[in-house]
Amino acid sequence: MKKINCLLMIGLLLIGSVTFVHSSMESTCSSNIHEAVLLSGNSNPSLAQEVADYLGIPLGDALVGKFNDGEIQISIQNNIRNKNVFILQSNCPSKDQSINDNIMELFLLVRTAKRASANNITAVIPYYGYARQDRKTSGRVPISAADVALMLEVAGVDRVITVDLHCGQIQGFFRDAPVDNLYASFMFISYLTSKDLQNVVVVSPDAGGVERTKKFMDNLIKQGVPAEMALISKQRPKAGVVGSMNLIGSVTGADVILVDDMCDTGGTLVKAAELLKSLGANRVFAVITHPVFSGNALEKISNSVIDEMIISDTIPLREEAPSNVKIISIASLLGESIRRIQLGESISELFQ
Repeated sequence: MKKINCLLMIGLLLIGSVTFVHSSMESTCSSNIHEAVLLSGNSNPSLAQEVADYLGIPLGDALVGKFNDGEIQISIQNNIRNKNVFILQSNCPSKDQSINDNIMELFLLVRTAKRASANNITAVIPYYGYARQDRKTSGRVPISAADVALMLEVAGVDRVITVDLHCGQIQGFFRDAPVDNLYASFMFISYLTSKDLQNVVVVSPDAGGVERTKKFMDNLIKQGVPAEMALISKQRPKAGVVGSMNLIGSVTGADVILVDDMCDTGGTLVKAAELLKSLGANRVFAVITHPVFSGNALEKISNSVIDEMIISDTIPLREEAPSNVKIISIASLLGESIRRIQLGESISELFQ
């Protein structure tokens, strides 16, 4: 009898132990997202705050400033030992800083997190600077996109999240760190479907953007918007200068959507819109993920025949947007990818 009672007691203790472990695991899983640490440099703090709000976590407390001589000063105020750290920083020029300032901030934030014994470091880079320098075009020049990747891996980055890489092959420049290249197109499509589009033609402004444009068209069709595709063939006498343009396809009476990953000086898109309107396009929309907007680009767009340019906030605008520019936030896209990575869930559907 004593033996039976003893076994019963052990069984009850084991059941209680299992229940305790199970409830502890449930508690850990339910609060796991709150164990993530999201830090930001100075390139795009407003986007970082939106991502933190989406995740329901506070933005990490990090001092990212400059000493009197211009050297960058970094100090992470939170305890990040054994934590998964996500550092959001666009490698772009911003209002008060150059692209190189922002890359250096990212590099030093990664090194600081590494020395503070972070468990895993993910660089969230909405805009990957130097992406257009992805190959050698002449002798004795760097492949800067690859060199930035090398610098980040040497710093200690374990994973990279980015959006609409100018060249998809840049993912291969990272030797060990996985790269999740997300697409902002579905964020734009949700907005465009409210525009009562008729006779839609999706246009690539150059041959290099055909694959991106086709994906955009396919996603439009999936959302119940019939669409066709056309291509602008252009000749460049030198970098940044557009020569002749010709359209392959028809846009007569169509609502046209120009799709590109970035807009720098605005010259190509403005000329492309003029060509499309001259060939009978009804309305011209431009969909741009990365608003680089160098020089007087915004002024050109404001005075152009583009009915509406839809951009994301991967790069913050350095001046007020004109009335024909609409900004769509990608905070939910980045936030969802961070959430899924932190919880060990698949993010493959975010690549569609």
